[in-house]
Amino acid sequence: MEQTERITMMERCLNRASQAVIKLSAALDEYEAAQKAVQELSAYYGSDTWKQDLEDDRQGLLPQDLKRGVLSEDGIWNLLEDWRELNSRLRDFNN
Repeated sequence: MEQTERITMMERCLNRASQAVIKLSAALDEYEAAQKAVQELSAYYGSDTWKQDLEDDRQGLLPQDLKRGVLSEDGIWNLLEDWRELNSRLRDFNN
């Protein structure tokens, strides 16, 4: 490989890695900021309050235009599983 080819290739590597670091750093900042929300959802899911909210929804006692994704049987559970898997990936990545 010629010198100019090598430098060009290394420049592409630098640019790609720099962009990945910038994007990952921003994503990790956002992920870190969302940790409190995940903890709140974890405490809510399956609690007596969640069960009552779910029952009230089934009985038609909640406003029709109310977003209620948190009352789905899978919504929070899927998020918590994804969260656990991502945390495991992050731990494995650092080892």
